Amino acid sequence: MTEQEAPSFAIEKLYVKDLSLEVPNAPEVFLERETPEVGIQLQTGVKRVTEGAFEVTLTVTVTAKIGEKTLFLVEAGQAGIFRIQNVPEENLEPLLSIACPNILFPYAREVVSESITRAGFAPVLLQPVNFEALYAARAQQEAAASAAAGAGEATLQ
Repeated sequence: MTEQEAPSFAIEKLYVKDLSLEVPNAPEVFLERETPEVGIQLQTGVKRVTEGAFEVTLTVTVTAKIGEKTLFLVEAGQAGIFRIQNVPEENLEPLLSIACPNILFPYAREVVSESITRAGFAPVLLQPVNFEALYAARAQQEAAASAAAGAGEATLQ
């Protein structure tokens, strides 16, 4: 294999693509003494920028509530441009869905924690995420949905 044909993976740029912080019930929420219920959601997105360059965005949404009252809502989109060349097509999706979010996650964790602290609350420290397990679960769900759709088509005909 020549050097030009060897698989390559490089980080071109890491950046905060989107950041939103809301404290809709301030200043009253700062007088609350109850421990809030914190919900965390993760979402990844991939966009081909040019041939061999992909933008991967990891969006983390953290919501803290006491009952129906929202203390804060933070949404951070940590993104990166990754140059991936000469990687077989069957390996591209796992690379974009597992390796890239693993690289982005520590940066997203820092942005979320820092934003919450600056809003006047105790930091929320996001626990490590197993993106490989999430990818496998999503692939399994998609396979089950495809199989169910295929079975539905077979019975309709």
